[in-house]
Amino acid sequence: MNKFLGYIFSPLFYIFFGLVLVIFHPIQWICYRFFGYRAHKAAVDLLNFFLTYSDLLLGSSITFLNQQQLPTDQPIIFVANHQSMYDIPGLIWFLRKYHVKFISKIELTKGIPSISYNLKYGGGANIDRKDSKQAVSELIKLGRRMKEHNWSAMIFAEGTRAKDGQMKNFQVGGIATLLKVVPHAIIVPVAIENSWKLVQYGAYPLSFGEKLRWTVLKPLDITDKNPEEIVLEAENAIRSNLNQLKPAE
Repeated sequence: MNKFLGYIFSPLFYIFFGLVLVIFHPIQWICYRFFGYRAHKAAVDLLNFFLTYSDLLLGSSITFLNQQQLPTDQPIIFVANHQSMYDIPGLIWFLRKYHVKFISKIELTKGIPSISYNLKYGGGANIDRKDSKQAVSELIKLGRRMKEHNWSAMIFAEGTRAKDGQMKNFQVGGIATLLKVVPHAIIVPVAIENSWKLVQYGAYPLSFGEKLRWTVLKPLDITDKNPEEIVLEAENAIRSNLNQLKPAE
């Protein structure tokens, strides 16, 4: 039934989603060019409010759980699993007070209304996966901005989307690089559920009636731990929340 209803409601969703992207592109441009970072961020936050709740047009439920008392005057590295592109608007909207910046493929900085503009001018890191030196340099620059402005970063540590919802092993590199620049950053895992189901049939139809959930987990104690230990602990915390713990070897 969710596939059948998806055929009916997906066009409505795509029309609304696309209109939001087109409308907010010039709004972002005006805010950034004439009013600076804060105005641009406000536009991006509002953009992602509409993108997040556009999922309601697919009959999705949207649940964001954050019972953690996280500071806004200290950089945070959020570490999340990644299931689909629909993970991202909710993260930007619900975590907006933490000024979360994303690490994205440099290819995405061109050709996508609103999204490409924000990636290019929003303060995140746009990396060339074929150029390791450029990627490390971008991460270092992001770390410096985090330290200077008390911004936060979001890392999808699997390195790619888990299209079937089953988590892949987390990679250490990005988090290790940021921690070298921002060693006092707080590490906070975020568990994402069911966004993969939206695209389980591909781009069309999108699945109708899925229960989307984001859960901010307890910050990690990283005292005297190396990056490998920190990343493994973050991965296990998310796996535990999603009931995807790996069998003991």
